[in-house]
Amino acid sequence: MKYPASWPGARWREALPSGNGMTGAAVYGGVSEETVLLNRADLWHEGKAGELPDVGALLPEIRRLMREGDYGAAKMRLTEELAERGYESRREMPLPLGDLKLRTSVPDGFRRYRRTLDMETGEVAVRWASGAAVYERALFVSRRDDAVVCELRAYGGTVEAEIGLAPHDAEGSTAAIPSYVASSAETKAVSGWLYYAAANEDGRDFGAVLRVVTDGESVECADGTIRIAGTSRALLLLKTFANGARERDWPRLERELANVAHSYGELLERHAALHRPLFLSVEIRLGAEDGAGKTNEELLLDAYEGDGLPAELAEKLWAYGRYLFVSATRPDGRPCPLYGLWGGGYRLMWSHFMANENVQMMYWHACVGGLTELAPSLFAHYEALMDVFRDNARRLYGCRGIFIPAGTTPNVGTPFQTVPVILYWTGAAGWLAQHMYEYWLFTGDRAFLRDRALPFMREAARFYQDFFEIGEDGFYVSYPSVSPENTPGNHYPRGRKPLAHPMPAAVNATLDFAIAKELLTNLIAGCREAGADEAEIRQWEEMLRRIPPYAVNADGAVKEWMHPDFEDNYRHRHISHLYPVFPGREISKRSDPALFQAFAEAVRRRLIIGLADQTAWSLAHLANLYARMEEGDKALECLELLARSCLLANLYTVHNDWRGMGVTLSNRRAPVQLDANMGWVSAVQEMLLYVSPDRVGLLPALPSAWKRGEAKGLRYCAGTVAMSWDVERRRFEAVLRAEREAEPEVAAPDRFGRFRWRLEQPDGACAEGETDGLWQGRLVSGAVLRIWRPGDESGARDDKGARA
Repeated sequence: MKYPASWPGARWREALPSGNGMTGAAVYGGVSEETVLLNRADLWHEGKAGELPDVGALLPEIRRLMREGDYGAAKMRLTEELAERGYESRREMPLPLGDLKLRTSVPDGFRRYRRTLDMETGEVAVRWASGAAVYERALFVSRRDDAVVCELRAYGGTVEAEIGLAPHDAEGSTAAIPSYVASSAETKAVSGWLYYAAANEDGRDFGAVLRVVTDGESVECADGTIRIAGTSRALLLLKTFANGARERDWPRLERELANVAHSYGELLERHAALHRPLFLSVEIRLGAEDGAGKTNEELLLDAYEGDGLPAELAEKLWAYGRYLFVSATRPDGRPCPLYGLWGGGYRLMWSHFMANENVQMMYWHACVGGLTELAPSLFAHYEALMDVFRDNARRLYGCRGIFIPAGTTPNVGTPFQTVPVILYWTGAAGWLAQHMYEYWLFTGDRAFLRDRALPFMREAARFYQDFFEIGEDGFYVSYPSVSPENTPGNHYPRGRKPLAHPMPAAVNATLDFAIAKELLTNLIAGCREAGADEAEIRQWEEMLRRIPPYAVNADGAVKEWMHPDFEDNYRHRHISHLYPVFPGREISKRSDPALFQAFAEAVRRRLIIGLADQTAWSLAHLANLYARMEEGDKALECLELLARSCLLANLYTVHNDWRGMGVTLSNRRAPVQLDANMGWVSAVQEMLLYVSPDRVGLLPALPSAWKRGEAKGLRYCAGTVAMSWDVERRRFEAVLRAEREAEPEVAAPDRFGRFRWRLEQPDGACAEGETDGLWQGRLVSGAVLRIWRPGDESGARDDKGARA
């Protein structure tokens, strides 16, 4: 980048991020006054887990009102009852840990400014020239040593800096520093050490210890700061703590930092040895010119031209989403949140884990993208609250199983959004079960399937077993039923109304049954794999037979609500009823061509009619849908619209455009939401590879603009895939390596003509032949399947560059 963070009143929005899954550091990039925002994944505040009253007996009354057509009264019944009983539950919000402040005099001004992020290492650097000298600050958050490591450097001059730690300055863009933080904050400097702490509302402390290492030149401590002078290089080592006590944690962190004897370069390599394999587990090239090296600002200007999405920007954003994901979570930490580890407000919008779309989008890319090992924190978050979710199901609806509210935080699993659009949406548990089942499919971890996935899935299915009602036609009826976060067209007030969700309470939202159908199908398959009792399997099969068929409206589009009382509303950002196409895999061109066209029509109408109603994450969702529908050019168009409307200069995605450009919803706050960053990753991967337990589709939705490229390390359920292609030369090569036994159907892209294939067995046996695009067979562990276009006698290259 060519300029520092500059968003008025909230510079953290344009900072460059580094993180190790627990601690995050966001570098603003100021020359004279630098701020590094510090956060921890386990530091939250202002939550309250309310005691949910038992209102389950209301369900029959709510359903009676709905059967009588009094949907307005039914909509508010549960909300009003909870209010009358004094129920209150508040979400927790991330609490910024503090700011690292670096102050430097710049008597000669600055020139040749650059702010860079090396995604392979997580190192953020700020560099500038002043007078005859060049200055640089470099920083990363170590995954190995669990520390923020920063080095100040001067070439042709000396480092002159003042270092401080303080509560985070939100710069007036959000609520002020909470009183319990401000009144308890303490910073002291002693002999090259800086100690900082403040207290959360529960009285527990959080803070940091910083150690300064120089070559023996001047280091002074005064007024709670450290001043450095007369040295060409200074190393800063910082460790954080949360939910503790300063009198105990300060000495502990001091001991840990005192034992660090490595140089900056050695610490960086120790960290990169853990970070780099995650980030580079997959590599993708989309035909960008080698050495183009444009800055973010230049790429954004190219995107604004609208002459096609620059391949370099498509590549960079794919890599950047992976970088953010790797840096923001870890297997034993918290799920990847919407702000990552870099939110800079005390009351951030939508900073909870939102499971009616957003938290799932954060993880869509993980399995195919070789980052499955980072998924367990998602499961652990919800598993830790299972007792609360059981109480929710019983007390809200009188049902067994679990009810997961759309929004949760680490310690609050009761509903803190007591509006109908949240209380009446029952699909979170089933949707999250998809991720648990996919983890099993991609890892083959039978213990996980038996001990974690299936118990969770059973609880989700038991709720449906009690909640669904059998109608006169023998099919299930689901009500009250919400299609997030939409209102049926014939129930939307006329004229401009300041209502976000005027009437979401309906009957038979398509999403309810799409999730339930997928859940039951996977539960049956998983139970058979685990050797469950056949009587249990039969009850799930009986439930599956009672799922009603999808309905199609007069426009030829799949209906968002199956019940005849509710008409489609295309002007909305959520597209949940397309679940059977994506993120599910129930409906495809091959499985049901006629119904697939109805789903395709629903997608088309959503984008054409409601472009100004979209958001960054909905454009990312649409890109994934078009990729799954094998329409690569339309998928790429959605990403191009996203790039032109919802990208900040540091490539964070925001909820919507803030400049009144007419591409998305209008909201001048434009909250940061990194789900669209992750959705971008998934969309690119979906364009290049389709994966299901029984099918691998190679380049299923390749956009015409991506005429050549390569991908290495992408994963199907039983192994890895490497590909390269050149459309103009009609060249295609692919290598599938099996790590477990599988019998996939492998579909090669039909644009290249007939293919040669060779199957190499681990015992040295080899078979080969030709195909017009489909290969079917058995892959044992260690087998290698190579596919390439006839006439290319050089053969295929595998992911290590070896010739076939």
